[in-house]
Amino acid sequence: MMRKIVWFTRRLVLTAILMAAAVGAEIVEVKKIWDAGGHNAFTDLVRWREQWWCTFREADGHVGGDGVIRIITSSDGSIWESAVALAEKDVDLRDPKLSVAPDGRLMLVCGGSIYLGTKELKGRRPRVSFSKDGRAWTPSEKILREGDWLWRVTWHEGTAYGVSYRSVKTTVGSGEEIFVCKSSDGVAWKVVGKMDVPDRPNETTLRFLPDGRMVAMVRREAGNKLGWFGEARAPYTQWTWHQSNLRWGGPDFTVLPDGRWIAGTRIYAKAQGGPAEKTGMIIARVDKFQLTPLVTLPSGGDTSYSAFVWHEGLLWTSYYSSHEGKTAIYLAKVRL
Repeated sequence: MMRKIVWFTRRLVLTAILMAAAVGAEIVEVKKIWDAGGHNAFTDLVRWREQWWCTFREADGHVGGDGVIRIITSSDGSIWESAVALAEKDVDLRDPKLSVAPDGRLMLVCGGSIYLGTKELKGRRPRVSFSKDGRAWTPSEKILREGDWLWRVTWHEGTAYGVSYRSVKTTVGSGEEIFVCKSSDGVAWKVVGKMDVPDRPNETTLRFLPDGRMVAMVRREAGNKLGWFGEARAPYTQWTWHQSNLRWGGPDFTVLPDGRWIAGTRIYAKAQGGPAEKTGMIIARVDKFQLTPLVTLPSGGDTSYSAFVWHEGLLWTSYYSSHEGKTAIYLAKVRL
């Protein structure tokens, strides 16, 4: 009897190992790292000067109110402390993103929306700020123009690139247009060119491949709502577009040292139109511009906006979720 139990146990272990190998990913650890705000959401994560830095928005709810940008830091990813809270009177600061400028300073870009106590958007414009230590920040400066939303910044060969989306009037109502923008200092920006993406494109992440190609991961909120990948070579004005197989929310992706593409997004119950209930936060492999989910992180409800850092053989991922009741910030370590 004992030999049968041992054999059966070994069989289960072997099956689990084979299943994990087939999936290609394993969640090593997930930890809630912040929930002090009423609604904690929209994360970004960097490793800078041998420290972890995570930023997000604190507010009363997902939309409206005067959001505060919180930046927390940790030496080991386990114990976190607040480095700073950035606020602006009568402005909802949201969607903060961190990057490291060529001069070594930490750079923060975020949206600045005006609601004035309502749920109706009355104006918006991106902000940028810099820090030498992550705690003392330069006064925020407005960049680009009124109505823009520069969602994420990626530095490449000394130049900052990002995609800004703007609301426009069309023959059938209102929509969004997206533009590649660049800057040598993160403050003065100019438009490189419009990206020809239909059906309300907005949140876009840019990454660069070793051969110099720029790749864009674009969220779309109309039509079939499936996300698009685009690729272009310098000067990044001519794009080739590929429709993906999933609808995205808060999309991000990274290119690993071995060349693999790993993406993160909110997953929906339905990918194409109709009711689309939010169901969780996934990490996926990208092959030929299609996403294959590897793991679903502990998540649900109001969730997404991941960020990735590859560190010591693990994928570190910040994200937010409300699956435990209160919308909070989480940090996951995933072995691929």
